[in-house]
Amino acid sequence: MSPELFYTKGGKKVLTKIDLCSMALLKLGEPAIQSLTDDSAAAQLSRTLFDTITDGLLALYPWRFATKEFDLPRNTDGDFTIPSDVLRITKCNGQIIGNRVISPSDSMSITAVMRTTPDKFPSYFVSLVTTKLAMEFCIPLLGDSSLFRMLATLYESELQSAKFIDSTTSPTQGITDFSLINARF
Repeated sequence: MSPELFYTKGGKKVLTKIDLCSMALLKLGEPAIQSLTDDSAAAQLSRTLFDTITDGLLALYPWRFATKEFDLPRNTDGDFTIPSDVLRITKCNGQIIGNRVISPSDSMSITAVMRTTPDKFPSYFVSLVTTKLAMEFCIPLLGDSSLFRMLATLYESELQSAKFIDSTTSPTQGITDFSLINARF
């Protein structure tokens, strides 16, 4: 991949939507795109599918890099409004109806998977996204069903690997106060 596909922020290469779509196209043997607004079929597929596919992948699993815990503000109806960048709520002490939470509590804390920009994706998720995009681009661009099946198999393997890596990235907290352990020492 050519270095001009990346922009830098504080000297660090930062991935964009264009970069991820270009990586997917390169997996198909297609040329990279320079803009999502190009008239090419690849650019049209990229701008049409990217957000839906990445949102779906983010919502698929409680990825640690995309999970946040925060308090919801109460709206004028007395309910709690769920922000639009929440893709999946994994923990909530209330009843979720549409984009709001109903609860008699005075405050509402939730744990949710959030929409996240490509520059925040860890490498294992970048690989998963690019493979899924390549899989989705394959039939419309190339019409190659055997390549599609190969990419689908690769996607399933990368999904399992990504889930494993994500679940083991943060060290677990040790048991700090347990009487049987204290008795041993």
